[in-house]
Amino acid sequence: MNVSTVEPDSLAIHCPLVEKILVGFVKNEVERVGFHKVVLGLSGGIDSTLSAYLAAKALGPENVCGIRMPYSTSSNETMDHGDLIARELGIKMLTISITDQLDSYFERFPDATRLRRANKMSRERMTILYDQSAAQNALVVGTSNKTELLIGYGTIFGDMASALNPIGDLYKTQVWALSRHMKVPEVVIRKNPTADLWAGQTDETELGFTYDEVDRLLVRMVDERAKPADLIEEGFEPAFVTRIARMIQTSHYKRRLPLIAKLSQRTIDRDFRYARDWGT
Repeated sequence: MNVSTVEPDSLAIHCPLVEKILVGFVKNEVERVGFHKVVLGLSGGIDSTLSAYLAAKALGPENVCGIRMPYSTSSNETMDHGDLIARELGIKMLTISITDQLDSYFERFPDATRLRRANKMSRERMTILYDQSAAQNALVVGTSNKTELLIGYGTIFGDMASALNPIGDLYKTQVWALSRHMKVPEVVIRKNPTADLWAGQTDETELGFTYDEVDRLLVRMVDERAKPADLIEEGFEPAFVTRIARMIQTSHYKRRLPLIAKLSQRTIDRDFRYARDWGT
């Protein structure tokens, strides 16, 4: 059953069913490959919070470690909310600052743009998560939602990297809906989405549109395969339709394995293609 169409609204989901599927997904995919624990970046935002709730329910809180990785400009709210979620769930929490290594690197490149700094922060955090996954014999759980993945609003080999991602097929508005169902604290649900990359940064200000607006377009464009002419006839602005379609197309490389030049008869990801659970 397509859980996105349980209700008439294309973005409506049957939260109890979605919760059951995602909890089972985490438990099955972690244990299938011989692991019992997971680590994840716990920023105090809604996406990482929901991933933590799902992981704790699937594996038990004792098998989940949330890791806060603040930079010097990170807000107190980010730190407080991460701590709140760890206490609510009873999961282990580590705090590992990335300030020293970031500042040391960018001392050599003082003219680096905000984009470079943001991407470096994201990748630095993911290297810490993968090091902790080795230290704790745990898999890295992803926290990128479907909206971000489709429009490329993430860093390849940074926050887009993980061993498994329970929320990657949930649009941002669906993340909010499931979070309310799972009793995530309202203070986390209500706050403005932000990657906390610099003081005052919010996702929607940076993108120039709201998640509600783009989700309503994406579900028609991607899931229901509506044509641009139909979307415009439905009331979407032509420039908005064109922009989002372009964002999806130009970020597609982020959603694929690295492109491999073909030389043999069985090239990885073209001819040598197996499901994740092959052989297990």
